Amino acid sequence: MKKIMYVFSLIVLASLILSACGTPAPVATEAPLVATEPPAPTEAPAPMWDAPKGALVASFVDAAPTLDGVADEAYWADAEDFVVDVDGGFGGYETKVNIKSVYTADSVYFLLSYEDPTESWFRSPWQKQEDGTWKQIKDPDDKGGDNNTVYEDKFSMIWPINNSIEKFETKGCYTACHDGENPDLKPYGNKYTPGEGQLGDIWHWKSIRNLNQIDDQYLDWTQFNAETAKEAGRKSDPKDGGGYADNFATMPDPADSTKTVPDKTRPGFTSPNIDMTTGAPGYILDSEKVALTQEDLDAMPVGSYIPGIVKSEIVGDRGNISAGWVWADGVWTIEFGRALDTGSEFDVQFTDLAASYYFGVAVFENAQVRHATQTAPSFLVFKPQ
Repeated sequence: MKKIMYVFSLIVLASLILSACGTPAPVATEAPLVATEPPAPTEAPAPMWDAPKGALVASFVDAAPTLDGVADEAYWADAEDFVVDVDGGFGGYETKVNIKSVYTADSVYFLLSYEDPTESWFRSPWQKQEDGTWKQIKDPDDKGGDNNTVYEDKFSMIWPINNSIEKFETKGCYTACHDGENPDLKPYGNKYTPGEGQLGDIWHWKSIRNLNQIDDQYLDWTQFNAETAKEAGRKSDPKDGGGYADNFATMPDPADSTKTVPDKTRPGFTSPNIDMTTGAPGYILDSEKVALTQEDLDAMPVGSYIPGIVKSEIVGDRGNISAGWVWADGVWTIEFGRALDTGSEFDVQFTDLAASYYFGVAVFENAQVRHATQTAPSFLVFKPQ
């Protein structure tokens, strides 16, 4: 009995010792290291672009407009408005010129409109007289190069080339205006830049003489000379052909019978698309012209009109500004454009899209030279894409 109690006591004691020791704690193990990429840096937002105050802003578009004067592309409605006031034209003519601009990867385009109460297309046409001769209708007050009654509508823009025209950024076109010079020969003065090396790019739209283009000209520092420089500093870019010419007949050259010279007493061409009772549309397309004989002219009724201009598209540097225009309800609408970089020494080049490009605007309302002008220059900037 004592032995049994002794064994039982040992069993109990062993149980108590095991309980005190408890279950061994599990050994902690570290999680395996896994390589991770560093977080990608976040790009800073592009800085906001604000147009300079008073700028004409050209916005980027994917496709060029159709240059027809209709301006029905949606982006023209969204383009920013820019308004230039011009005044001082013949008879006190003044108006507001509305301009918009867009550009593509390689070209820049403009939409220009302004109020003009009349579409002036009756530009010195020929008219048959009672005695059977032909005479060009002229402004009776024109003393030479100053026609203000039987002319055409025009506008012009001048851009300094390489910012070369001194003080243009503050004075605009007035830097090149020389009113009152040679008043006996040129009633409205001359145009030339202030000094050697100063060049301007002239865009000169002529509603009757141009065809699907704006005449591309330039301005240099040449002063007036009655023999060698009647136009002073205003010159035309080179061309390879085309353009406009007076509608004169020809006759044998009195000095060389193998050659011909203009016969300025009668028209040389007509067209099936003119209205001889009015002279409309004011020009003859070179592609449609029909040569006139003296017999043809003799057969026409007294009072008949024949336009004084024959025209075609200009080929070459002078014709690199494409355009289309419409006059309706007392408003001219002109769409025009050209390459950002023409490669011509006679053109402003829009190669730096971060730069400002200064320009001046003038409007000729049925006037050869007496135009309405702006009193301060404007400038064009390109809105980043």
